[in-house]
Amino acid sequence: MFDVHANDQQHLQDIQALIRAEIEKTGPLSFERYMSLALYTPNLGYYRARRPKFGKAGDFITAPEISPLFSQCLAQQCLSIREALPTFSVLELGAGSGKMAYDLLQTLAALDALPEKYFILEISGSLQQTQKEKIHTLPTAIADRVEWLTQLPTGFTGVILANEVIDAMPVHRFRVDEQGIHEFYVTFKEAQFHWQTSTPSTPDLTKAIQDLNLQPLPYESEINLFLPAWINSLGACLKQGVILLIDYGFPRHEFYHPDRTMGTLMCHYHHQAHSDPLILTGLQDITVHVDFTQVAESALHAHLEVLGFTNQAAFLLNLHLLDFLEAAMAAHPAQQTALAHQVKRLTLPTEMGELFKVMALGKGLDIPLQGFATQDQRQRL
Repeated sequence: MFDVHANDQQHLQDIQALIRAEIEKTGPLSFERYMSLALYTPNLGYYRARRPKFGKAGDFITAPEISPLFSQCLAQQCLSIREALPTFSVLELGAGSGKMAYDLLQTLAALDALPEKYFILEISGSLQQTQKEKIHTLPTAIADRVEWLTQLPTGFTGVILANEVIDAMPVHRFRVDEQGIHEFYVTFKEAQFHWQTSTPSTPDLTKAIQDLNLQPLPYESEINLFLPAWINSLGACLKQGVILLIDYGFPRHEFYHPDRTMGTLMCHYHHQAHSDPLILTGLQDITVHVDFTQVAESALHAHLEVLGFTNQAAFLLNLHLLDFLEAAMAAHPAQQTALAHQVKRLTLPTEMGELFKVMALGKGLDIPLQGFATQDQRQRL
């Protein structure tokens, strides 16, 4: 189905051997464990290996890489939050290629609103190196404000950003039918990985699936049991400010809709999307859409407020995207067609505009957020 480059063959064989050895030692792996190994094994997992991931040379493209207009809008939201806080820093979780940090810092510098610190929490050494190379092309006065972290800070005041982070969290995959609840496991035979089903690996998984009351049967999908702890950790580190989560997904009633009986699991390899995570291990991205109702519930348990929820198009338009587009077109008349195309990709319902959502979580901040001035959809959660 896919042509694997010759220099990737050894990589594929090495991570297959590592996962196969764990299967031989412990028995079939839950998909959550397989996904964790496939994405995050040091040096071999998709996000830990030194292979192109973003842009034309990689496997997918994110909104900040489509257009700097995305980060210019985001800077406007950061600016209003900055003005309401005694001190202001930015913490970006999983900064990818570093493009969003680069554009955001440039825009804030032009507004004379640089954060005291711009922290980047990045677990991938290869991505961290890519980010440093990008950031160090900025003027020294800006680049010197950037600091890389290996764990969440404490007593943080400012804005925490997570763009396309939750979708890469390992999930459990399950099936519900007339016989009950079954979890998907991964085994290895005949030189490749295979699915098999068995009883759920934890009582928590069983209860979480029962609470969904899924219909019609059979119903297959995924669930992120790690998310509540992750949101709780963000709530614990945030002293005052806002967490902005940008990702593709749905409220729960849409995520587990009766028409979505095969889940949302997707893989990306060289800009081709498909639904088989058991091939191209370590070479392809594996993602699952976000249940934003689960995010909101987790936030409330973590003593965070849900300050806003909308789609990406509304968020960007509320933050004057069209004004930035007009200014960019005036400054670069030869690029007008390209700029218009960028805005279409960011906002059209058939592109990223509707599927991608933005959620704001906050603590100790009582101001309206411009990004949610219209089309705030918290009631849909």
